[in-house]
Amino acid sequence: MTPPASLLSRPKGPSLPISQSLYPSKAELLQALPPELTRFDPLKAWGSLVLSLGLSLIAYGVGTQIPLNLIATPLWLVYAVVTGTIAMGCWVIAHECGHNAFHPNRTVERWLGFSLHSLLLVPYYSWARSHAVHHAHCNHLEGGETHVPPRTNSLSGQATENLKQRLGQRLYGCISLITHLGLGWPLYLFLGATGGEDYGRPTSHFWNGAHFSRGERALFPRSFRGRMVASNFGIVLVLVLLGLAAVLSSPARVLCVYGLPYLVVNGWLVTYTWLQHTDLRIPHFSTEQWSWEKGALQTVDRPYGPLLNLLHHGIGSTHVCHHVNARIPHYNAWRGRELLKRAFPDLVRYDPTPIHKALWRIATRCGAVHQSPVDKAYYYEQAKGI
Repeated sequence: MTPPASLLSRPKGPSLPISQSLYPSKAELLQALPPELTRFDPLKAWGSLVLSLGLSLIAYGVGTQIPLNLIATPLWLVYAVVTGTIAMGCWVIAHECGHNAFHPNRTVERWLGFSLHSLLLVPYYSWARSHAVHHAHCNHLEGGETHVPPRTNSLSGQATENLKQRLGQRLYGCISLITHLGLGWPLYLFLGATGGEDYGRPTSHFWNGAHFSRGERALFPRSFRGRMVASNFGIVLVLVLLGLAAVLSSPARVLCVYGLPYLVVNGWLVTYTWLQHTDLRIPHFSTEQWSWEKGALQTVDRPYGPLLNLLHHGIGSTHVCHHVNARIPHYNAWRGRELLKRAFPDLVRYDPTPIHKALWRIATRCGAVHQSPVDKAYYYEQAKGI
C-alpha cells in the first residue's frame, strides 16, 4: 500500500506499488460521492462567472490606460501577471461548461463555454473532445491525452534523457519550464504535443485531415469536423475583432492589452495540468496494467492558497475529486475532496510542497518514464526496489 498522502511530496522516486486488489472499483469510488454533490446552485454558479468575468473586464480596462512607452514596462509586467491570473478564472468556468458542471441547460453551457474559450483563443469543441479523452484514459500511456510522458525505450524518450544528461539538471529544468509554460499549450493545440501514443503525431485541434490522423486511433473522428470548424470560427471571429481594435487604436496596444495576459493565462493552464498529473511518485500505465480507477487516482491536489483558489475556483486543489466525477461543480468539489479522503485516505494524493518548488522538481527530474519490474507501471525515475 502507498504511504500516507502526506508523504507523497517527498522527491525520492515513486512510492511502493499498489496491488490491484487494493484499488476500489469505479462503482465504489463514485459511491463515495453522494448525488447531491452534482446539484447546481445558481447563485454560486453565476456568482463565479460574475466574479471572473467582471474582474477580467475591469483589469483589461485598466490596460487601455497604461502608456505605451519603455518607462511603463514594469507596469505592463504587473498588468500582465494580474490580468492573466484573473482571466484564468474565465478559462475554468468554460472548463466547467465542457463537463456539464455549470448549468442544467446544455444550450446555455455550450454558448457560454464557446464564448469564454473563444475569447481566450481556445477551440472550445475540439478541446472538449480531447479533454473528454483525457478523463476517460487518465495516465494511460497509449490511450491517454495531455502530459503523457515518453518511455525511455522510445526515440523521444531517449532524446529527452540524453538532453537531461548533456545539459545538466539546472539548465534542463530552465528549458523545460520555458517550453512547457511558454510554448506547451500552442504546441499541444497545433501538434498534439504530450498526447497519447495511439493517436500518432501530429494531431491538431484545428483540422482532422489525413496528415493529422496517422495513429492507430483518431483523436478527432471525421464525423467531428463540423464542431471543429465551429471552434475555428469562434477563434477567427475573435482575431478579426482584435484586428479591428488594432486598426482603431494600435497594434502595440492590442499586443500589450490582450497578448501579455494571454501568455500568462496559458502559463497558468499548463502549470495546473502539469502539476496535476506529473511527479516522481505518480505511475503511468500501459494497456495491460491500466484501469479507469487506477488512472483517476493518479492525480494530485496541491496547495494554491485562498486567493488563487478563489480566482481559479479551486481547480488545482480539488482535482482528484474532479477526475472521479467531473460533473461535480467546483463549489461542491471541496466537500467531495473531503469525502474521498475520508473513504480512501491512502489513495487520495495531496502534495503540500509549495507550488514553485514542485514545479522546479518536476521540470528538472521528470523526463521519460522507466518501467518498474515490481508492478510493471512506469515512473519518471528509477528508485531502489522499483
